Amino acid sequence: MSLIPKKGTVYVVDDDEAVRDSLQWLLEGKDYRVKCFDSAESFLSRFDPREVACLIADIRMDGMSGLELQDRLLERKSPLPVVFITGHGDVPMAVTTMKKGAMDFIEKPFKEEELVVLVERMLDQARVAFSQYQEQASRDALLSRLTTREAQVLERIVAGRLNKQIADDLGISIKTVEAHRANIMEKLNANTVADLLKIALGATHKA
Repeated sequence: MSLIPKKGTVYVVDDDEAVRDSLQWLLEGKDYRVKCFDSAESFLSRFDPREVACLIADIRMDGMSGLELQDRLLERKSPLPVVFITGHGDVPMAVTTMKKGAMDFIEKPFKEEELVVLVERMLDQARVAFSQYQEQASRDALLSRLTTREAQVLERIVAGRLNKQIADDLGISIKTVEAHRANIMEKLNANTVADLLKIALGATHKA
């Protein structure tokens, strides 16, 4: 058993067992962790969005098609990088998947080197997306600690309003604004207003 860490997870979704076996053999030989599924439905029921991974899926399958699978992932706002494979030379359909965000498509029979390069590109993208996902989840967790009133005060701090202006906006005293401000800084683990802005604006940009 290899002690070298796996490079990342590759999900393979194809209703052709021979294709699944071929891809698994090829990619495991390159030290990727491979998880195979015979349908889009089974993949969606077991897909872990917290994992650094990419997806290789057939466009045409019994049941849910590759296109429908892509739509489901988009509905979930999944950043999972996708490459589609097809044995039908259906370029218009493949172009549609790319317009919706697929990284690429390859036709069967595909070249081993071409596939490995694509997988590495996808996993590079997945690592960046996962890092951003983690950062956003951390920001969301911090912001969820705020009360409704504290969130209102924070929104105005971010807009550049002064304490007196915030007090007038919300019909409260300046001392109350200052108290809320202190609570916000503590709950968000912010030492400076700059820290506060990074947390709040990071969440805003994501939305």
